[in-house]
Amino acid sequence: MDRLHLMAVFVAVCEAESFNGGARRLGMSPPAVTRAVAALETRLGVKLLQRSTRMVRVTEAGQRYLDDARRILEEVDEADEAAAGINAIPRGQLTLTVPVLFGKMFVMPGVVDYLNRYPEVEVSALFLDRVVNLLEEGVDVAVRIGPLPDSSLRAIKVGQVRRVLCASPAYLAAHGAPTTPQDLQGRTIIAATAVSPMVEWKFGPETAPSAIKLRPRLTVSSNDAAIEAARAGLGITRLMSYQISPHLASGELQILLPDYENAPLPIHIVHRENKYGSAKVRSFIDLLAERLRADPHLNGTSSEVVT
Repeated sequence: MDRLHLMAVFVAVCEAESFNGGARRLGMSPPAVTRAVAALETRLGVKLLQRSTRMVRVTEAGQRYLDDARRILEEVDEADEAAAGINAIPRGQLTLTVPVLFGKMFVMPGVVDYLNRYPEVEVSALFLDRVVNLLEEGVDVAVRIGPLPDSSLRAIKVGQVRRVLCASPAYLAAHGAPTTPQDLQGRTIIAATAVSPMVEWKFGPETAPSAIKLRPRLTVSSNDAAIEAARAGLGITRLMSYQISPHLASGELQILLPDYENAPLPIHIVHRENKYGSAKVRSFIDLLAERLRADPHLNGTSSEVVT
């Protein structure tokens, strides 16, 4: 069998974590997929997969081969696109990952626009509030908020956001607006974080921040829930500015203590560095970067502040 074909079958089985799932992805029969993986293991002389009745798992040797196989297949695709010319029509599968609320509010409109423009592309969007390893998880593009560690990834800055305190006008009318971070002691605090009896919020510059330990009255595991509780007038919460931008515009929430905010956090589009420019990746990044840079919520400031 063709070596690249065997690699493609192996990658599909690993990503689907089953022979049947890999077969569906490739439009092959499960027995044909099983024979292909067996032929690859025979060619290499190593066991790549551990099989069970419920799923398959890669062995240590299989994981190393999987990383290399993904890279080789991607380079072959990119070489084909480069040979076809820089103006080749984007086609194929594009995988991206973005934070959950950011993806819903700012990226999905761009994805829809992109799919309407390029009918030969399929997009898989992973909305996850964690940092995804692009190489290990086969992701082409990511949007990341915050400082970037040194890596081989290429990054394009498209905006910035702030970490802000906010509350509803009803809560502020009943309890008054805090004038310093210390005034948060004794207030009703809503924390969007892992469940913990205490939270520590830092204020001021990175070089000399001040920390305030608070006991939340309500702790939730999603930003959406914290927003709803704050809109209902329960108390004060701390979120990213983009997460509450619609509610700032409507007047349902107001920003508190702007003079004590940390430095803004950069927003980057990141992608894997490669030898050739993939038409599908290049065109998506260009479209998304243009949209994000033009968004006033990501490249401006809000005046919805209580002082």
